[in-house]
Amino acid sequence: MSQAKKVLSTAASLAASAMLVRSIANDFLPSEVQHYFYSSLHSVSHYMSSQLTIVIEEFQGLSTNQLFEAAHLYLGVRTTTTSTKRLRVGKTEKDNTIEITLDRNEEIFDFYENVKLKWRLACTQVPPASSSDYRNPKLGDYNTSLRSEVRQYELSFHKKHKDMALNLYLPHVLEKAKAIKKESNMVKLHTVVYNRWDVNQVTLSGLLNFIDGLWSCCGDERIIIFTTNHKERLDPALLRPGRMDMHINMSYCTASVFKQLAFSYLGISHHHLFEQIEELIMEVEVTPAEVAGELMKSTDADISLQALVKFFHAKMAEQEKAKTQNKIEL
Repeated sequence: MSQAKKVLSTAASLAASAMLVRSIANDFLPSEVQHYFYSSLHSVSHYMSSQLTIVIEEFQGLSTNQLFEAAHLYLGVRTTTTSTKRLRVGKTEKDNTIEITLDRNEEIFDFYENVKLKWRLACTQVPPASSSDYRNPKLGDYNTSLRSEVRQYELSFHKKHKDMALNLYLPHVLEKAKAIKKESNMVKLHTVVYNRWDVNQVTLSGLLNFIDGLWSCCGDERIIIFTTNHKERLDPALLRPGRMDMHINMSYCTASVFKQLAFSYLGISHHHLFEQIEELIMEVEVTPAEVAGELMKSTDADISLQALVKFFHAKMAEQEKAKTQNKIEL
């Protein structure tokens, strides 16, 4: 207790001394000297900091910064699984879903290869520009003068992870954003039959009509993928060559598929639970979609993989119970 009192007393004395020095400096030193002193102090603290910040501006000249757009999409998905306190949501007439993004100056944390990274959406208000500003040849960013605010993402992390962030993490963000954009642009087609009992159903005739219509309406090549758990139940008219040219059997999840999913969803290629999970995959029949569903529940690799192990054990118990039930019925 006496040692703690000494520490607190010393800290209080230093704080009081700092306030006194600052007050004297403000009263007696010229403003130019004060500015130089505070700038030097800021430079020293910045030099001693272990953090590195990457700034991703919304525009590059007159063009949109693709990395800013990618971060916008990537973090929009991450906001639903984090404890962010302020979100911005919106929807246009053409959108089918609500867009979720960070609010101004809000922060969000992400993990990649067990490294913690902090994102911040920094917004700065832009004062109204006069008409002469638009004709000023020295104006570096014409977009700035046309907007009410300037937005940029700030990505902060420890300096020792600079190469990882630039060479692995940011390309990972670009790839994930590309996948999110493709998924949002997918067109879902179906036919609806209404009868007096107001019941909706897709008919085989309607399905064949829109499949053939997709081929004839566009000159570009198309790849159409259909999935089913019961191929034997499908009508032969749907499976004939010309409609379904290739039949590919999608097996249960394997060790190599799991590693690809772990890298895609968690950004990791090694973990101490990998060996245990690979052994469970050999014993339990699970689909890649089921594994992906578990990996999507958390961005923390430890939490996600531990939950996946529990899922495997529950799945194993379920399958064993089903086998026992089948033996009893036989």
